[in-house]
Amino acid sequence: MAFEKGSLIFANYTAWVKDTGEGIESTVESEAKRLKIYEEARRYEPRLVAVGEGWLITGLDAEVAKLSVGDKKEIELSPEKAFGNRDPTQLRMIPLRKFGDREHELAVGDSVDVDNRVGIVRFIGSGRAQVDFNHRLAGKSIVYDFEVLKKVEADGDKVRALIDRRLAGEGSRATFELNGGNLTVTVPQDLFLVEGLQIIKRGIANDVFKFVPAISSLAFVETFKNEKVLPKEERSEGAGAGKAQPDDGKAPVKTGTNAETA
Repeated sequence: MAFEKGSLIFANYTAWVKDTGEGIESTVESEAKRLKIYEEARRYEPRLVAVGEGWLITGLDAEVAKLSVGDKKEIELSPEKAFGNRDPTQLRMIPLRKFGDREHELAVGDSVDVDNRVGIVRFIGSGRAQVDFNHRLAGKSIVYDFEVLKKVEADGDKVRALIDRRLAGEGSRATFELNGGNLTVTVPQDLFLVEGLQIIKRGIANDVFKFVPAISSLAFVETFKNEKVLPKEERSEGAGAGKAQPDDGKAPVKTGTNAETA
């Protein structure tokens, strides 16, 4: 049975370039190692996906919507449905002097930022560099090995998954209570200094209101403890070091002294 737009699912997938076998990404550690794209600092686990919401590239999103829980399918995407065809107008010749201190160090293959656009140097000669602003995978057919593991159904499970998505690696340490249409999320003290915490909280609120419409209010509670009187085993060991994920909504979050209500 096909998924409705906005369905939340957990999936594993691995992607590579069809013609060369170059690995692109994988949620599975063993596959990442096989394709030589393994990153030690990355967490390899099933990914939360909102079907039809742009969390995947357009062509893949459309194919995933046709799947069901338990399906495992190899999906081939043409350039048009993946990262687009190469556009010759995205090649520019730029004077080397524009690169400032990098002018004499620049090499073919380098990534450069020109006028807030990132491109790849393809050629250097006659005092100029040819910079390619196409996506590095433009013009290539991409293959995804995609497996749908689970559909998230219960409101509480959706809340947990959405919190975990935003607080990557730390979400399980935040607790919540769902009482009718009211949701309260308690952030532990050692997460107060997580990078971009305010953006993360606003992102959680936006996600929750979008994917769990039964929830009408969300409060973030931050409780400070007097560590001087706490038993040693309960004392904080310091703040976490999470990364903020992009905020894809604009729902406001009101702030208070020790709680924030969206």
